[in-house]
Amino acid sequence: MTGPNEARAETSALDIGGSRYRYVPLEHLLTRRELAAVPYSVRVLLENVARRAPEALPDVVGRIRSGTGDCEVPFHPNRIMLHDTTCLPTLADFAALRDMVAELGGDPAAVNPVIDADLTVDHSVIAEAHGSAAALERNLRVDFERNGERYRFIKWAERSLRGFRVVPPGKGIIHQVNMETLARVVWRDSAQAPPLLHPDALVATDSHTPMINAIGVLGWGVGGLQAQAALLGEPVLFGFPEVVGVHVSGRLREGVTATDLALTLTEVLRGTGVVDAFVEFFGAGVDALSLADRAAVANMAPEYGATCTFFAYDDEVADYLRLTGRDAEHRAVVDAYLATQGLKRTPASPVPDYDRIVELDLAGVEPSLAGPHRPDQRLAVSQVPRSYRAAVAGPGGTGSSAPAEPGSGPADAPAPGPAPAPASSPAPDPVFGVPVPEGAVAIAAITSCTNTANPALMIQAGLLARRARERGLAARPWVKASLSPGSRVVTRYLEAAGLLEPLAETGFHTVGFGCMTCIGNSGPLQPRMAELVEAGARPVAVLSGNRNFPGRVNPSVSLAYLASPPLVVAYALAGTVLCDLAADPLGLDPQGRPVYLRDLWPGDREVAKLAASVLTPEMFQENSAAIREGTAQWRKLSAEGTTRFPWDPESAYVRRPPYLTGVDPRPPRRLDVADARVLLWLGDDITTDHISPAGAIPPDSPAGRHLVAAGTPPRHLNQYSTRRSNHEVMLQGAFTNPAVANLLLPPEARGGGGRAYTADRTRVEPVYAAARTYREAGLELVVVAGRNYGAGSSRDWAAKAQALLGVRAVVAESFERIHRANLIGMGVFPLEFPPGRGAGDLGLTGEEALSITGLADPRPGTATAVLRVRRADGSVAETPLRLRIDSRHEAAYLRHGGTMPYVVRRFLPEAPEAGGAEKGGGAAGEPAGRGAPARG
Repeated sequence: MTGPNEARAETSALDIGGSRYRYVPLEHLLTRRELAAVPYSVRVLLENVARRAPEALPDVVGRIRSGTGDCEVPFHPNRIMLHDTTCLPTLADFAALRDMVAELGGDPAAVNPVIDADLTVDHSVIAEAHGSAAALERNLRVDFERNGERYRFIKWAERSLRGFRVVPPGKGIIHQVNMETLARVVWRDSAQAPPLLHPDALVATDSHTPMINAIGVLGWGVGGLQAQAALLGEPVLFGFPEVVGVHVSGRLREGVTATDLALTLTEVLRGTGVVDAFVEFFGAGVDALSLADRAAVANMAPEYGATCTFFAYDDEVADYLRLTGRDAEHRAVVDAYLATQGLKRTPASPVPDYDRIVELDLAGVEPSLAGPHRPDQRLAVSQVPRSYRAAVAGPGGTGSSAPAEPGSGPADAPAPGPAPAPASSPAPDPVFGVPVPEGAVAIAAITSCTNTANPALMIQAGLLARRARERGLAARPWVKASLSPGSRVVTRYLEAAGLLEPLAETGFHTVGFGCMTCIGNSGPLQPRMAELVEAGARPVAVLSGNRNFPGRVNPSVSLAYLASPPLVVAYALAGTVLCDLAADPLGLDPQGRPVYLRDLWPGDREVAKLAASVLTPEMFQENSAAIREGTAQWRKLSAEGTTRFPWDPESAYVRRPPYLTGVDPRPPRRLDVADARVLLWLGDDITTDHISPAGAIPPDSPAGRHLVAAGTPPRHLNQYSTRRSNHEVMLQGAFTNPAVANLLLPPEARGGGGRAYTADRTRVEPVYAAARTYREAGLELVVVAGRNYGAGSSRDWAAKAQALLGVRAVVAESFERIHRANLIGMGVFPLEFPPGRGAGDLGLTGEEALSITGLADPRPGTATAVLRVRRADGSVAETPLRLRIDSRHEAAYLRHGGTMPYVVRRFLPEAPEAGGAEKGGGAAGEPAGRGAPARG
């Protein structure tokens, strides 16, 4: 598909294999010398702007040449990817948008995506069953029983929305599907002859989208609201990025894995500070990294705060395209076009000019885990026991474990000094038959595209499992072990290698193909382990995922460690994280001899040789050919492709969103905040996992009681992530994470999840109930927070919940990129304290009345607002605030009360202008006039 501006770009002809193509040459925009100094990711941006937004080209070229200052970059992705938990709210918004446009006199059929959209249904399946060959089918059956209504809604969208395509449940994880099947690397638009070539570029509603950067495709995660705007033709706008170069030298040592590298870089880059930056890799060491190694590093970009992590196309990517079954003709086009454009990296390519450079010697990377609370808490293997003890000894047993000092060596080299012995209960457990040790591993999951996309890691895990079985070892009885690959190709090559059965015999049966344990779909603990948790035990999860925030993996497990797949197997065998894998035995064989990790660990050559013998392009081709074929359960689901969706008012899953009901055809006249109250005062590092409800819906929670009262059986309450199109459930779950502490409350009242004073200050209630009292009293609300507000997954509900609770503004010391944009998308003002100031300086008690002025005409840049705090004694204190707006479109969204009201007004026969807004639309981000945006 082509966009409306592409015909305006100056093109040249390119002959490849006897076929003629067009392209927008970068050498017409910069000299060769200038172009060689531009980072590869910025070259892709430059081509995108030249082709899709030429009016912005002078500013972007000027910024590149000067190397200083800032400018707005309008990025037009050629496609969007979504997963089901973010897509369902997006689809509900599309359906409601059609309704709202129709109710205001517009044409609902005009509301369609203007670029391709792919949905991968991968975030709903739960590891309910495990430990048997039947687990896979049972979990898929339960998935359809619970989510049939949601999946019918998806089928309605597939039939009703142009350019919207679905990868059904049971096929794999969005990022692995993208990399193995959907990504083209070079896009061919054939609307005009000869076809126009340009780089494949996308955004997606998952923060780990940068995994695709490993194959030279530029993409990153955005919130659902930004994705909706992009689907409707709005550019993704941002300030010109800082580009940090990582100079890679050396090679990884024997026994060091891609996971170890990814966790090391997460620690290094989080410490260096690359938030909102583009990170790009260069140097001779890049050539020593396999494509799968690069993918693991790129996948972790949100964990160190980068917008994306880019590896330029090179011969390693070309080999990957061959391995994954891309046809020879397309591979030839990819290679020739990217080489012509200066987008192919070779060992002889000049090093671009980076804003900063970080050094990385691969030889210094060691076997590692990360935890127990954050992905950047890297630990040498020998330091894990100490980190667990520090965590359980913290205040209230939830102490934070700081990143440890570098350890002593690889996993097969014992650490110096005595190893701590695992502590056991004195008597055998009545269910498990043996004592359950301290630091017990309750969950051991080989999960997440971060690592299951890496054949070397998966084969390594399989070989370790086979050797463990040969020595008589298996997962300990209290460990819930599971294998959830990101692609069906994984089980194909594991089976061909003879490793699928040893993994199952060790406890790692395949439980599904989706983002399961890593996203919190770990299912229940083993019943006896759940009893021990209730009695005070502090078990852990060990998973090959990318996030381990407290309670994310499982609400009963607050401590979790990220590890490579083979180390996940090792911890399942040991059964406790107090086993120092570098020195302690994993267990005893039938002869009573100790079995150490070094006895089981396969060599790198053995792994590489086996991988080369079992991986074939045919595997990937067959998988790609069937990627959109659903199971029998999927095929049975039916839905009509009507223009307007028939809402069911009794639905517990899909409800018309209130922010697209009763939209005024004209923008609001008043934007300043007046006579507001502080609902919550929160500390540093409040993530979207704290704000947006996640994980299983407890029956005794407000949301659980609401659903049960509406007729939902307790066993089918499902996950919050599956209820994101039901605003009543999501609002009652907002801020209920046990780690949320409202600092306005006395210390004894802060635990157990978010709570707040009611408007009359006579009671302390859960946030949803408290916020309702302020709305009933006609009072606006403000949330006050510390540093890094909104880090975590790109969950639009973290912003939607605050807007629907009545929050007009969030005042924080700093914001995470996606959450800041999502707040704007919901019409909530993101405001920052001046440097060196914070909420603690305000002396808040909750009795204050707040007003915020300077919001009437929001504009990008360093706009200043003024916060006035009127205390109970009548005194007034003023604090300057910075309004965090990065683009003119964001300013327009705020003028209109959010992205969706803005879009509604674009589709009306007469599109009104915002009060005080810039006239003329287009670049200013105002409604462009009559009708919908054109589809190319």
